This record gives sequence, structure tokens and C-alpha cells, in this order.
Amino acid sequence: MQTDDASLTSPFIYLAKWTLIASLVAGLAGSASALFLFALDAATAARSAHPAIIWLLPAAGFIVGWIYLHFGRSVEAGNNLLIDEIHDPKQVVPLRLAPLVLAATVVSHWFGASVGREGTAVQMGGALADQLTHVFRLRPHDRRILLIAGISAGFASVFGTPLAGAIFGLEVLAIGRMRYDAIYPCAVAAIVADLAATAWGVHHTHYSAGFVPPAGALALLAVAGAGMAFGFAGMAFARCTHALSALVKRHIAYAPLRPLLGGAVVAAAVWALGTDRYIGLGLPVIAQAFHSQLAHWDWLGKFAFTVASLGSGFKGGEVTPLFYIGATLGNALAPLLHLPFGLLAALGFVAVFAGAANTPIASTVMALELFGPAIGPYAALACVVSYLFSGHTGIYHAQRREHGKTGSPLR
Repeated sequence: MQTDDASLTSPFIYLAKWTLIASLVAGLAGSASALFLFALDAATAARSAHPAIIWLLPAAGFIVGWIYLHFGRSVEAGNNLLIDEIHDPKQVVPLRLAPLVLAATVVSHWFGASVGREGTAVQMGGALADQLTHVFRLRPHDRRILLIAGISAGFASVFGTPLAGAIFGLEVLAIGRMRYDAIYPCAVAAIVADLAATAWGVHHTHYSAGFVPPAGALALLAVAGAGMAFGFAGMAFARCTHALSALVKRHIAYAPLRPLLGGAVVAAAVWALGTDRYIGLGLPVIAQAFHSQLAHWDWLGKFAFTVASLGSGFKGGEVTPLFYIGATLGNALAPLLHLPFGLLAALGFVAVFAGAANTPIASTVMALELFGPAIGPYAALACVVSYLFSGHTGIYHAQRREHGKTGSPLR
């Protein structure tokens, strides 16, 4: 009888415990994301009003590199540090990770680097969450769940996609395995963090996929083909970013000089091309990809600018640039596959991310949240095919590989 009573009370204790902890995590992460997004909007507006500021990007890169060299060595790994701590807990993530990555990302955007925002929100969410480890005297197992919830809260609040955020925290840790013991904390953290950011007045960009044709054999075959292209793009992005980062570290010993050089390359490229459409978040171009035909090389331009920025050491994230790459690549493929621009842009938006991050489930759910349920079958097919064709190297090198993607054992 005692066993039955324990089995009945245990879920209530679990719910009470993680409702409290996850809600605190969500409040911290959602508020931090709101502050970050407001600062990012201000930085983007300032850069747009003064285009010549791009020539200060090398100096901004040097400052960011210098600050991380002297004050942020222990947290420089960013997202990978959080994933490593979840797999092998060692010590609480230093709180200084949050203000460092926030300031560095805002500076990167202000002066014209091509970086994203998800990495910053995830790192802030994880770092702030981990400060509760000592407050609640959490054991290593519970600390893992706490960090996963922080990742979910950061992702959900920066994009306004709570369901995708909850699943992203569970899915991103390892290929072939999800942490089901963290489902409830991640769900609470993601939902409440999104509500917290919204309460602060955050407004997320809305996109419309437009008309979604009925799922027929030809349309599904075309989407599967597009999924392959999205997967190859995601794989190429991850590999090129890692390769450039390794190259500059090998040949440039003094860390601040790496983003200085990268900033000079980006600034010179903006001047040579006579356009700033490939720097910053690129949200206006993403929006255009849903409605009208763009230059076929726009995705490649964003690809190159982002690899140069992140690979040389600027701080931010990969996901929004991947949205840009995917949406514009989908836009380029739409006439070839005889499908609407909006549909292919929406599928590329989520599927390139699915391949690069190895998160097909979170990406599919994101498509449902952003574009509505009608796109579900197409999004699932595009994201899964992209995942299958993107290899085992993703944007997060700390991501573990539990199983091969096609069922074959890893060697």
C-alpha cells in the first residue's frame, strides 16, 4: 500500500517542484531575451541609419575578441559549453556568460557582422538557469534538466515558438536520442518564457507561406528533392564554419586579431558588392522571399557572409542566418520545382536549420507554429529528408551521436 501511495504522490511532487523551478528559469530567460531583442532592434536601426559604420566592424571585432580573451575564456564555447555540461556536469556555468554574449552580439550586429540571435538567447537562458543549481541544491541529474529547460526557454522566447523551443532543448543534445525525463520542465520553461517576453512588449516577425497546395505525389516528390538540397546546404554551412574557425585559430595565435581580420573581409565585401543585404539578421530579405522572386545567389551571399563572421570569432547565433539561407534557397528552387514561392521559402526556412542542427522534430513543429497546420506534411518531409542528407556534423560540435541517421551503427 505504501508503494501505491508513493506512486500516486510522486507525480504531484514532481509537478510542483518543476513548475516552480521551470517558471523561475522562464522568467529569467524570457526577460533576458526581451532585453536582448530590444537592444538588437536599436543596434540594427543605428546601423541602417549610418551605413558607413561598417568600416568600424574590424575594430568592433578586435574589442569583442579582446574582451573574451581577458574575461571570457571559460565561457567562450557558448552553446557547446552548455551541451557539454549537460552530458558531463562539472561546474556551474559562470554567470558572466549572459552579459558577455549579450553585449558581444549586440556589438556584432551594430557594426554589421552577419550573425544570428538564437545562440545568445540560449546561452543566456542556460547560464541564468544554472545559477539556481545552488539555490535549490540540485543533484547532477536535476541540474541537467535545469540546463535543458534553460535552453528551451531561451530558444522559445527569442523566436516566439514555445512548442518548438521545448522540443529543441530535448532534441539538440544528441543525434538519435531525446531526454524524455525533461519534457515537462522544458514545456513549462518554453511556454512561460514566451509569455514573459511577450509581457515585456516583444513582437516577433510574422511570415505567411500563402497558398499551400494539396499534398499530391508530384508535389511531395518535389519537396523531397528540395529537402535534399536543404540538407546539403545545412551540412556545407556547418562544415565551412567549423573549418574556417579551425583555420584562423591555427594561423592567427592572438585571438582578437581573428574577428578583426574577419570584420575587414566583411566590410570590404559590403563595399565591393555595394549592398548590405547579407549582413545583420536580414529579416526584410527573408520576408521578401515569401512573396517575390529574388536573385538566385542570395542564399549563397548570406552563406558566405555568415561563415566569415562566425568563423572569424564574432558572437551571435547560426539559426536566423540559416532561416535566411533556407528561405532564399527555397525561393530560388520554387520555379524549378513548380511550387509557390511562399511554400518553398517556408520549407527552406525550417529545413536548412533542421539539417544544420540535426533537429528535424523541433523544426517541423516550428513550421506548424509559424505557418499553420496545412504546411505540416510538407514540412515534416522536407525537415526529415534534410536531416538525413546533412551528415553527422552539425553546427554544435558538442552534440553527441547516439545512433546513425539511417539505422547503421556509427564507427
